[in-house]
Amino acid sequence: MTFRDMGLAFAVAILGIYLLVVGQFSNFKLPLVVLVPVPLTLPGIVLGHWAFSAAFTATSMIGFIALAGIIVRNSILLVDFVEARRAEGRALRPSLLAAGAIRFRPIFLTAVAAMVGAGFILLDPIFKGLAISLIFGLASSTVLTVLVIPAIYLLLRDDGKGLEEDAKEAPAETGAR
Repeated sequence: MTFRDMGLAFAVAILGIYLLVVGQFSNFKLPLVVLVPVPLTLPGIVLGHWAFSAAFTATSMIGFIALAGIIVRNSILLVDFVEARRAEGRALRPSLLAAGAIRFRPIFLTAVAAMVGAGFILLDPIFKGLAISLIFGLASSTVLTVLVIPAIYLLLRDDGKGLEEDAKEAPAETGAR
């Protein structure tokens, strides 16, 4: 019963996140790109539980649900940056490369901070599953988010312009945002 209820809570959370992101970007497809990294936490969670020989518990599920919010924030950082560059008239591919390069540090630091915080409860028998889910889920999804989000974004919105075309059209960089 606990897992069923938490699964329902997870579905409601995902729906709520989707609706908030629709409101933010005024688009129905873009939130799907933002939500793609949520299942990318699962390989890390599974490997983490396997490495620690730990059962997937209710606290593990709570960690998985909590990851949805953290990971979506990382996706929004990338997508929002790309959308801002596109509003400036930049081509998609260079915007995606710039987003990955410029936004990697805040994404990485957010993940590391949460992983370090979760590390403090790793030895607690009750919250071990939560810590494993957070640490290993964040590790896998952070790496995969930076790679997968641009790839999916490119599939959905490719404008066909390469790096050379953007260099000709775009104004000179004035520094990182």
